[in-house]
Parts: sequence; structure tokens; C-alpha cells
Amino acid sequence: MAKSPKRAVQPDQQARPSPEEIEAIINGTHGDPFAVLGVHETSSGYEARCFIPGAEKVTALLLDGTVVGELSCRHPAGFFAGPVNVDGVFPVRYRAVRVDAEWTVTDPYSFWPVLGPMDDYFVREGSHLRLFDKMGAHPMRHQGVDGFHFAVWAPNARRVSVVGDFNDWDGRRHVMRLRRDTGIWEIFAPDVHAGAAYKFEVIGKNGELLPLKADPYARRAELRPKNASVTADELSVKWEDQSHRQHWSSVDQRRQPISIYEVHAGSWQRRNDGSMLSWDEMADRLIPYCVDMGFTHIEFLPVTEHPYDPSWGYQTTGLYAPTARFGEPEGFARFVNGCHKVGLSVILDWVPAHFPTDAHGLRWFDGTALYEHEDPRQGFHPDWNTAIYNFGRTEVVSYLVNNALYWTEKFHLDGLRVDAVASMLYLDYSRKEGEWVPNEYGGRENLEAVRFLQQMNRHVYGTHPGVMTIAEESTSWPKVSQPVHEGGLGFGFKWNMGFMHDTLSYFQRDPIHRKYHHQEITFGLIYAFSENFVLPISHDEVVHGKGSMIAKMPGDDWQKFANLRAYYAFMWGYPGKKLLFMGQEFAQWSEWSESQSLDWTLLQYHLHEGMRRLVRDLNFTYRSKPALHARDCEGEGFEWLVADDEDNSIFAWQRKAPGEKPVVVICNLTPTYRERHGIPLPAEGRWREILNTDAEIYGGSGKGNGGRVDAKRDGDGAIRAHLTLPPLAVVMLEQE
Repeated sequence: MAKSPKRAVQPDQQARPSPEEIEAIINGTHGDPFAVLGVHETSSGYEARCFIPGAEKVTALLLDGTVVGELSCRHPAGFFAGPVNVDGVFPVRYRAVRVDAEWTVTDPYSFWPVLGPMDDYFVREGSHLRLFDKMGAHPMRHQGVDGFHFAVWAPNARRVSVVGDFNDWDGRRHVMRLRRDTGIWEIFAPDVHAGAAYKFEVIGKNGELLPLKADPYARRAELRPKNASVTADELSVKWEDQSHRQHWSSVDQRRQPISIYEVHAGSWQRRNDGSMLSWDEMADRLIPYCVDMGFTHIEFLPVTEHPYDPSWGYQTTGLYAPTARFGEPEGFARFVNGCHKVGLSVILDWVPAHFPTDAHGLRWFDGTALYEHEDPRQGFHPDWNTAIYNFGRTEVVSYLVNNALYWTEKFHLDGLRVDAVASMLYLDYSRKEGEWVPNEYGGRENLEAVRFLQQMNRHVYGTHPGVMTIAEESTSWPKVSQPVHEGGLGFGFKWNMGFMHDTLSYFQRDPIHRKYHHQEITFGLIYAFSENFVLPISHDEVVHGKGSMIAKMPGDDWQKFANLRAYYAFMWGYPGKKLLFMGQEFAQWSEWSESQSLDWTLLQYHLHEGMRRLVRDLNFTYRSKPALHARDCEGEGFEWLVADDEDNSIFAWQRKAPGEKPVVVICNLTPTYRERHGIPLPAEGRWREILNTDAEIYGGSGKGNGGRVDAKRDGDGAIRAHLTLPPLAVVMLEQE
């Protein structure tokens, strides 16, 4: 008799399965097949039981091929059982035979559980921060056999099976084991290899068969229109970014130059046949472009798996899987590594606010409102027809927090820009009276979402200090970018939507009317340092009939380009980090479309190439002058010089930082050309013109100050320089 050092059966001797239990196994309705199938101790010894559809004869084997028993057919559908000459040996294999075939099956019901009691404890407590290593599908060698471990949370399901290529999508073959303390179902599926498509077959609590569900923790997925999850090896990348990560872990990000290039990976560039680039192809093109342009960060619109291209990735069904549109997950990791090697950081748009209602996704995952609220006043988003996560459920919060940690740890991402934060914070967001449920105190604040965001930020910054989180938040909610321990939400930065709205409103006006709207420029400085702001000219501003940035500008073509050049220099000289959506750096005329490449052919024209060169020079000027970035988020870094010249629409301010030369930004926002116009400067002496948006190289008229101006003290004691102010232009000066 074969011996085993460990006995892996229940100590109680078990009766042989009844006909009713055998029928339940065959019909796929048995709630605990582990109690029936596998090797079990009976009053007369050990018995092996298996369900192998199509088999006519079954022989039980040890892993080394030793025959330990011939099983008899107990049901013609494929249920076999019989005594085996073992002493609690696990696992076992079966050699199945029929007239035309012979094959071997390793018994999934002869393996011990993989998850343990400490996993259960941390899951229940909501403190498990390694769920991405436990849930979903992971390759492993378990009890001497290679395969994949599957785990999924479905506490209200009557039965959950993993189905896929490896079992002919038969939900009776790999019914999972329920861990009752947590509601997690798990199974080790031996001999499953990477690259196999799979889903979960779920029977709801009332016995209803639900649509097949993709794995919420899947690390890879099929290319649309297919939507199954795919087994994947653990990510294998040779990381060469230690110095990059150490740098960002050691500095105060608020005092670093941050200029973000926002990119939709599917439409930045495409192949000649119109198909999307792979990550490796994108690395060969996008990384050198961003380095040459002087951007410090690339921010991708969501690259998590999503079924519908026009959603731009914001309706994701695979929060842990890089989309298959651009290749395997390792390709994305190589892209990030390539960015880090040349000093570029990578930010991911992250969507923890809501999810789509596709049948294969999270909606009613186990036949109940599991990830979402059941009440549509809480669980349905009217703007996007999506489901809202239930932030009051511990397991849902853990799912999302772990996802943030997953991207920062496994893919070395430098930041997460959190989408639609305002919709999370307010229970009445986009809802009329009576269409929302107040919080426990009768208010409209979503206190559960607040706690989730604080928990997420606390864990991200606590485990990865070099990472930044950025909130897309459009309201006056206080302390969005303040630490949690000071009562804030804990984000590193917040998008300054007020800046974007007011300044675009101003620059879109005919210059003759701008003097009546002077406050659209000056008002923002009242709150500019209340948060750590990013100034966003994002994809949202160039779609849905809003027009591209150049199309928004007033006047003829020359004035449009002059206005946009002035706007960009105004923005780069304004306090706050910078973000610009792709295509706007070279003044693409058409609105952005996710279905095609940017209009790169425009760069053959001087005005468009000039715009690109200006953005490039703005980036390098911003990065090389600490006065322009080192106090972006602090009031001491800004001082008005001219704030009240409404009639001429002229503005001037200085940017400064301790121990650094100040930079003065002067804006002439009408087409009037002004000579010897007096502008107060902070110090006497010679000031060098370090940037002029009217330079011919940028497509301007070439008006300027010959490279420098002199500031002198007037009779009234004020220090002034008399400058040439080009039309619709911005000039930057630095003291020599």
C-alpha cells in the first residue's frame, strides 16, 4: 500500500455517495463536490470517485503512474468510483478510456485548499493588501503538480465553477470550494496552462444560472469583441528603473516640474493600415517624442480592459488587466520601464467610481447586487448608465484599494489620476430631489466614498512614497489634496477645473470684449494655492462639439494661432502643474476622435510646427527655471505686478523661489502692438527675454525686445522697464 507523510482527508469515515448525490454531481447542482469527489476514507478503506464525461473505463494512478485501482462506472454519464490502494495519498490522476480515445485527468478534488485562515481573517477585516496575489487566476505548483489556482468572491452564490478551454466550458468539471467565512470560492485546477480562456459559471441563490462572468481580478483578457479572461503567467520584467523611483521617492513632488502629456494609446498614432500600435511600437515612437518635447509625465486614458472603444476606457470590465488591444501585459510593463530609463513618469487614469453593466462584468455578480448598491438611487449612475460601487462594503473597498496597489507595485506606475471624484463625493450628484438617499446624518456627502478615498491614498502613499494620486474633482470640496491625518482626502494633487473653465472662457472671447471679463483671469489667483493644483487642458475639452484648442480661438488664422500660443505661455507661467492633451501641442484643427490617428501631417506647415516648438520650449523653460515650478503650490511663489489694466488686457506677474532668479510673465492679450510700454519689475538692472510667443520661429510676427530690457527706478520710486509688447503674445523675462 502506498504511504503518504500527510493524511489529507477528513478524519471521519465517510459513507459512499447516495444516488441523489451522484445525480447532483452529474447535473452540476451539488453545493460541495469536494465532499463527494476525490479520495475519501470509508469503513472498508479508501475510495476514489470522479466525474469524467465520455469515459467508459477509468483507472486511478499516482503521480508517478503507479496503478492504485480500477474504478467502476456508477452512472453512465461518467461517474466512477472504487477502492484504491492508498493511505491518504494525494493527489491522484485518472486514465480514462473509451473506444476511440485515451486521456489522463488529474483530479482537482484531490488537492488541499490554497487560501488559509489568515487570508480569511484579513479579508474579513478588510486589511488584506495582497489580494491581487491571491484572487483571480495564478500559476503555481501545488502538491507537486503545476496548474492554476482560481479564487473569486461570490458569497450569495449556490454554486461557482471555473469554465474554460481546459474543461470544454463544462461547469460540472471544476466546481469550486466555498470558504464560508469569506464567501470566496477557490479551486486548484491542475495541468491548466497560461493562455487559456476562462470565466466563472455562477448559480444564484435561487438556483438561476447567471451569464458567464469574467474574472474581476483577471490579469489578462481576450481582445474585444470576445470578453473571456485569460490565464497568465506572473509578470516577468527586467526592471531597470531603480534610480528613477528613488528620485521620486526622495523629493517633494509639489516642488518638482511636472508637465503631463495626456495620451489615448489607441489613437496617438496608428499603423499605416489603421490598426493600433503595440506597446513596443508605441515605446519606439511615443517615448522619444515626449523626451524631445520636454514632458515629464505621460498620462494614459484608461488602459484597463474595456469592451467598447468609444468609452475611451472609462467603462472598464477588467480593472486588473491591461487591455489586449496593445498586446500582452508584459508589453505595458516594458513600456513603463522604457519611460523610466529616460526619466519619464507614467500616470494611469483610474476609474473606481463606477462600472458598466455588461452581462459578463461585475453587475449582479452572484445573482445579487454585490459590487453595487441594490437601490438604483445609490447604485445607478444616470449620466453614464453605469453601476456605482458600494463603498460601504468591505470587500468592494478592498478590491479597489488592492487594484491601486497592484498597478503601482506590479507595473511600477508613478501615479493614478482618479476619475470622476465629484460623482463619488456627493450622493445627489446629477440627481433631482427624491432621487438620492441621504447619509446617516441626513446630508448629501457620501461618507463611505470619503473613507474609501482616504484609505486608498493612505495605503498608496504609505507603501509607494514616490507615487502621486491626482483627483479629477470639480467642486469646492475642501482639502482634496491635503493629508488624511489633517482631515483631507489624501490626494497629492487636484485638477484645477476652475482655471480651465475661466481661462478658456476668456481666451475664446474676441479681444475687444476681454476688458469686460478681466476677472476671469484674476479670480483664479484667489484660490490658486488652496490645493495642490494641476492645470488641465484635457481630452474633455476637445470632444463632443467643443472643438479643438485652435478652433476655440477667435479671429482669423493668424490671430487664432497667436491667441493659442499666448494661452499656452500664460498657462506655463501660471502657478500649478501642467497637463496638455495630445494633438493640442501642434494645434490640430479637428476634434479628437478615438477611432483614428492624430493629424501628424499638419507638422509640415510652419504655424503648426511653430506651435509644437513653442510647447517644447515652454516645457524646457519651465523645467530649467525653478522660479516657474518650485513654488507651484505655494503662495510665496507668485506676485502680481500688473493685475488691474482691464482697458489694455495686460497682465504681469513674477514667479519666484527661494535662492533663485525670479521670472516675470507679461501678457498682452489684444492684437494691439505696444512700444515702450511701462511694466513694473521687481528689481533694477538688465532682464533677459527668455521666451517670446511672437517669435518668428513659432509662427509669430517677430516683434520683441532684442533679447533684453533694462529696468530703472522712476522718479516716483517705482522700478519699471519700457518694453515692446507684441500683439496677442506673452513674454517671459529673467534677471541677468
